[in-house]
Amino acid sequence: MSLEDETPTETQFRAFRTDLLDWYDENKRSMPWRDIDDPYRIWVAEIMLQQTRVDTVRDYYPRFLEAFPTVEALAAAERDEVLKHWEGLGFYARARHLHEAAQHVVDDHQGTVPDTMEAIRDLKGIGPYTAAAVLSIAHQ
Repeated sequence: MSLEDETPTETQFRAFRTDLLDWYDENKRSMPWRDIDDPYRIWVAEIMLQQTRVDTVRDYYPRFLEAFPTVEALAAAERDEVLKHWEGLGFYARARHLHEAAQHVVDDHQGTVPDTMEAIRDLKGIGPYTAAAVLSIAHQ
């Protein structure tokens, strides 16, 4: 019998999904970007977490959001100020793209992070993975 012949049944799939979610609820680490539904804050976290260790982001995330608590605040900031708050996270193109995308959100989306795949993918620095993550977490 090959592996292809061992396709799980719908019941097995549901049981596995339930077990996995139960395990996650019991074992997840506490993170400042969890248990929120603000698309802006989720977006900032997802961008910071690209190519950066979680332990590093855990320290930077609250400080960044203290400086730029809203997409409007980030869009209005000077680029050098954004980069200063990004220092230590590396890959500075992420900060420049986030800043530019925030300006786009304010100018073209009335300060609301887009809630469709097409519109969010139009933002600088957001690829398919980040778009899917932001949308799925913010709009569960």
